[in-house]
Amino acid sequence: MSERKLRVLVVDDHPLFRFGVCTMLGAEPEIEVVGEAAGGTNAVSATAALCPDVVVMDLQLPDISGVEATSRILAERPDTRVLVLTMSDEDETVFAAMRAGARGYLLKDAGPDEIIRAVQAVGRHEAIFGAEIAGRLLGFFSNPTPSQNLAFPELTAREREVLVLIARGQSNSTIARALSLSPKTVRNHISSVFAKLRVADRSEAIIRARDAGLGSQSSDP
Repeated sequence: MSERKLRVLVVDDHPLFRFGVCTMLGAEPEIEVVGEAAGGTNAVSATAALCPDVVVMDLQLPDISGVEATSRILAERPDTRVLVLTMSDEDETVFAAMRAGARGYLLKDAGPDEIIRAVQAVGRHEAIFGAEIAGRLLGFFSNPTPSQNLAFPELTAREREVLVLIARGQSNSTIARALSLSPKTVRNHISSVFAKLRVADRSEAIIRARDAGLGSQSSDP
């Protein structure tokens, strides 16, 4: 009698990349791709409906962030394992994903064999990180300088940059130019910042940021 296949859900907002990952994983005899999602909200509902063992999760999603989606998924289904597969290697993004409960973190330039091994390892309840990320973690723990004292640790590094520029009174178009982002991506980051800070609008966000010391050229960490 053959062992049960590892059930995997793939979450990414880029259709071609998502298709490639689904095809690659689906070719493995031990893996069954049970579904895919293009956004964080759909990932949460798809996980509830399909009960995957592993969710392969991008972090930059068009609605809620992959970190928020991971947190919601694990709150509802703590036995599900999340493997992050994303472009971002920023320290705060890595640690935010870990705090949300991710069991692994790979960058999108990882090779097919590395991605397959990571999915299988996370499926076995192991924790696994790409070489660059593992090196970053070792460096962090061997040199504890804490990002713990940063204001708003729930924000990713990019969201924090956006909040700093909001606190300086910058418009969305100016923020987009300053950070080399598209206007849509800036809007998505701002929505995520507002949700995480539980503020209703830009004015509230500015007040929260300035109260925490963000927004001045000299004091921003």
